[in-house]
Amino acid sequence: MTDIVLATDLGGTNMRMAAVGRSGDVLFRSKERTPRSRDGEAIVDAIVRMGQECREELVGENLVAVAVAAPATIDFDNGVITTSPNLPEMNGLAMNDEIRKHLGMEAVLENDANAAAIGERWLGASKGIDNSIMVTLGTGVGGGIFINGEIIRGPDGTAGEIGHIGVEPEGHKCGCGSRGCVEQYASATAVVRMAKELGAENPGSALDKLSDPTSEDVYETALAGDPLALEVFRRQGYYLGIMLAGLINALNPEAVVVGGGASGGWDLFAPHMEREIKARSYKEAAERAKITRSRLGDDAGILGGARLGFESAAKAP
Repeated sequence: MTDIVLATDLGGTNMRMAAVGRSGDVLFRSKERTPRSRDGEAIVDAIVRMGQECREELVGENLVAVAVAAPATIDFDNGVITTSPNLPEMNGLAMNDEIRKHLGMEAVLENDANAAAIGERWLGASKGIDNSIMVTLGTGVGGGIFINGEIIRGPDGTAGEIGHIGVEPEGHKCGCGSRGCVEQYASATAVVRMAKELGAENPGSALDKLSDPTSEDVYETALAGDPLALEVFRRQGYYLGIMLAGLINALNPEAVVVGGGASGGWDLFAPHMEREIKARSYKEAAERAKITRSRLGDDAGILGGARLGFESAAKAP
C-alpha cells in the first residue's frame, strides 16, 4: 500500500489534480476547466469530483491528504482563502473545512506560488537551497520566498506577493486596487493586453491582425520576427528585471526560479530581464543569485502541495 496525497493546482483557467507518492512520483492525473460560480461552490465541487475520481482509480492505496494550491492570499493555519483577485468568488472560503467535510481526509491549503517554491526546493531548480525566490508567470504574477530554509508567509499571509510590487507609479490599474503592479506588465494577461495596445497603435502590423490573441499567439508572432511582438517581450523582461533587482538587493537570494505558463517566452524576455537585474542590483548579490527557469514546469505547485500534504498528515492526531 502506497501513501498518496491528492495535490490540486487551482488556476484561473484550469485546475489539475495529481495523485503523488512520497518520492514525488505521479500515479494519476485529472484536469478540467476552472468552473465559476458566485460563491466558490463550483470550485469545491470540482475538487471533490476530481478527488473521488482519483480515489476510484487508486483502490487499495492509502490516501493521506488533499492539498490545494490556490492563486490567493490565505490564512495557512486555518485553511481559509482571504482574498483571490483572479477568482474573487473564493474570498473567505474555508477550503480545508470543505474538503474534510466532503472527502473525509486531512487537508492543507497553500498559496500557489508558495507551493511552487516548495516543489522546486524539494525536487527542482532550487533543490536544497535555503534562500531563494520563486516567480510564477501565469494569469497573474506570484512569488514564493525561502529565507534560511523556511517559506515566508507573514502574519497576514501576504508575504511573497511580488506580483503587486509597483514598477510604474502611474501605470495600468491592477485587480488588487493599486496601479502599475508588475503583474500588469509580466503576466500572460499582460502580454495579451500590451499586444492589443501596440497593435491598435500600429495598424497594419502582425499584432493588429490578431483579433483576439492569446499569449501563445503573441509568442509565435515574436518568433516570426515581428518587431512589435518582440517589443511586448522586451517590456515583460524589463519590468520583471526592475522588480527582481529590488528583491535581490533586499533579500540576497542564492537562486531565482521563474516558472508558470507565461515563462514559455523565456528566450524572448530573459535577456532583457537579466540586463535590468545586472544594471540595478548590487554586483555581489547579482552574481550570487542563479537566475533559472523552473525545472518542474507545470508540476511545481502540485509537487509542493504534495510535500505539504505529507507533512500535514504526519502532524495530524
